[in-house]
Amino acid sequence: MCAQPKSRRFSAASQVNAARTRPLFVSLNLHEIHHLRNLLEAEGVPCQILNEGLSTLAGEVPFIECAMQLWLKDERDRARAEEVLRRFRFGLPPALPPWRCVCGEELEGQFSACWNCGAVRR
Repeated sequence: MCAQPKSRRFSAASQVNAARTRPLFVSLNLHEIHHLRNLLEAEGVPCQILNEGLSTLAGEVPFIECAMQLWLKDERDRARAEEVLRRFRFGLPPALPPWRCVCGEELEGQFSACWNCGAVRR
């Protein structure tokens, strides 16, 4: 039995993981995909853009072959990345943590003033 060259040997686990990964976002819009990458990186989600140079071929080759793709560097970040993507698509403000007013009242993050005493969030 001949040994396969290193480049052709794949473990079953790597094939399964490769089949599960997919780009987070696909677009022909340069500004849109770069803005989303910046939002993700600001949230601590490392990612990269693929096919950036191929996007200029749109119309001459199929969209799926030349569209820019935003890929996560670590699939374990997918849930956080999809939340950022959801806020990006629907214009939702980032979720703010709860806060405690000077009067001692515990308030949810979306409130900018205390309902109890009227103090403004600092």
